[in-house]
Parts: sequence; structure tokens; C-alpha cells
Amino acid sequence: MTDLVIRALQQDEARELFTSLPDPGLVGRVLVDPPGNVYETVADGGEYRPEWTWVALRDGKVVARAAFWGGPDDTEPVALDWFDFTDRDAAVELLRRVPLTADYELMLPPDYTERPPVRAAAEERIEAATEAGYRPLVDRYRYTWTPACGVPERPGRLEFRPEPDDDVVLEVLKRVHSQTLDAHALLAVEKGGVELAAQEELDFFRWCPSPREWWRLAYTPGGELVGIQVPGRNFGGPIVGFIGVVPEQRGHGYGYDLLVECTHTLAAEGAEKIAAATDVGNKGMAKAFARAGYPVAQRRFCMTRS
Repeated sequence: MTDLVIRALQQDEARELFTSLPDPGLVGRVLVDPPGNVYETVADGGEYRPEWTWVALRDGKVVARAAFWGGPDDTEPVALDWFDFTDRDAAVELLRRVPLTADYELMLPPDYTERPPVRAAAEERIEAATEAGYRPLVDRYRYTWTPACGVPERPGRLEFRPEPDDDVVLEVLKRVHSQTLDAHALLAVEKGGVELAAQEELDFFRWCPSPREWWRLAYTPGGELVGIQVPGRNFGGPIVGFIGVVPEQRGHGYGYDLLVECTHTLAAEGAEKIAAATDVGNKGMAKAFARAGYPVAQRRFCMTRS
């Protein structure tokens, strides 16, 4: 076997070399609607940086690739978007040697567990990433709402108020995450307590290039706090940024009310698509998305190195 060369790409070769790896299109980034399934560098109008795109080569031929993504102002990548290979050993070595760290989200069709070739392709990548030092975190539903889905009627049970004080918002997030089913929040709690989980959530809200004025706290007509809903935009478009109900108000289906309000806000802003996600194990929130008319567009298998 010839020696393996692992390196980052250069701007003048990036797209041609990166896309030279054959991809059957069963799993991964190719499942995202254009332009998400096209690798382009920032300099060419895309989302990826050559220095954050790494390949493994044998005899000058790409046998594994990994592309990390981050926002325009990020100094470190936020996610590992692409991880594909024709040589498993090379792929494992590539991930081990890349001097970058970010969670890996493997994009999958909604019914991937029922389609043997797709499931095998997913398992191949998951096993290679695991061998390289990643560990499975959670399987998630990813939803895509469009105007054709309809805007659900407001239940009218809650009052939604702006809250300009980030410290107040942080305290609400602490209450939400003091009892949570969300795997990412639980990981943060494991590392740094509920304070870290809440702070990471708030940092994400600030990171999104959407108006701070959209954030809303929800209250009962009697003035009792119910939770928080954050409509937003990430660098791909409108999103349901966060839906959280405080523990003492759970069991009343308020997550649906918060989701409906979030949808109304984004629809009123002219959203043609709204992306959202929840853990497969969060059956209550999955039920709320289904009731609100959000179809499952993908599954995302999340892995972490932390």
C-alpha cells in the first residue's frame, strides 16, 4: 500500500480535488437542497474554507475527505459537515490527524433505518468516526416547514413578552435545563453544570444573525412564567432557534403553543422555509412538531469528541 498523504486544501485546487471523490449520494451533505450539496469555498461564494477542508490521498487520488464549517466570523469550526471515503483506514487516519475539532452531524434520509443500503452507508461512517475518536451523542429529527404546510392557529393560552435583559433570559434557560431531555444540553450539564448549558444556549442565540427583538418569554394569563421561544435565522435561513418550557409548567402541551408562536413570527417575516430539529427521544416535542404541520425532512446522527 502506498504512503498516505493527509493535508488541507489550497484555494486554487479546492473544489476540483474535493469533489473528485466518488459519492453515491446515499447519506451526508449531498442530501441537502442546493446549494447545500455543492462544495464551494468562501472565495467562490460558498460556505467552506480551504484551510478547514482536509483530504487523504494515495498516489495523488482522494480516498477520504473532511470539510468543517463555521460562520463568517468564527475562528474555529462549528461542525464537521462532510466525511466521506473510499478507503476506511485512510478515513480514520484523516480524522485522527486533522488539527480541528467539531461535532459531526451525519445527514440521513428520514427512513434510513428501513433501507439496508442507506443504513449500511450510515453505519460505515459512524463506525469510522467512532474509531477515530468520536462518540455517538444523539439521533435527531430535522424538520422543514414551508408556507404550503400552513400556519397553525394560535391556541391563545399564553401571553408572549419581549425580555431585553440577557441576565433574565439566562436565568430562564437555567430553569429549563435544570430538567432536560436534550442530549446536547445534557452533555453541557455533564461538563459544566446547568450554568454552562444555559450559557451555551444564550451564546447560540447571540451567534445567530437575527434580531434580538424576536426573543419572547411566555406567561400564563395569571403571570406565571411558562418558558421561552426564540425564532431566529442562522446562516442558512430561518430556524426555530429554541423552545423551552420550565419544569413546573410541563405536562400541559405548552411546547406546542411556543412552537406555534415561533412559526407565526417567522412566517410574518416572510420565511419561505423554516428549519427545526429535536431529539428522536423527545417524544413530546416531536408530537408538537407533527401537530404544527412540520414534516420530517431528515434524520441527523450527531457525534462528539468532547
